[in-house]
Amino acid sequence: MSTLVDTPFKNLPDSGKLLGLDLGTKTIGVAISDSLRYSATPLLTIRRSKFTIDAEALLGIVHKNGVVAFVVGLPLNMDGTEGPRAQSTRAFARNLATRTSLPIAFWDERLSTAAVNRMLIAADVRRDTRDEVVDKLAASYILQGALERMRRG
Repeated sequence: MSTLVDTPFKNLPDSGKLLGLDLGTKTIGVAISDSLRYSATPLLTIRRSKFTIDAEALLGIVHKNGVVAFVVGLPLNMDGTEGPRAQSTRAFARNLATRTSLPIAFWDERLSTAAVNRMLIAADVRRDTRDEVVDKLAASYILQGALERMRRG
């Protein structure tokens, strides 16, 4: 059974690749860090299905890439409180924790998708292309924020 970490990064290993997740209702954006934890790279978007299928896909990515922990975006309300989406994210993480021994940390993801969308619009990316990449880019944005925080201590 894995450890769920509310205090960011408390129980994460000191080194190794991290998998960043942006959990949506229809998709899961996935990003991965390098083993030195300098940068986050968008990896893919998983179309959500049943939890078991989603978890198997994520654990396959973990094993294929030598990932040592998860960083899951926690969608807090603007005032910092937790609403239904945050509760759903925590439930997903609790269920995932029963299938892996890897630690799972939460990272505040407020406005990550909005920031990525603004960036894509500014780059004049077409709407259909934005829809294809926004979730994995949001996961990368979340993970990069976490990596920068870890470097600052």
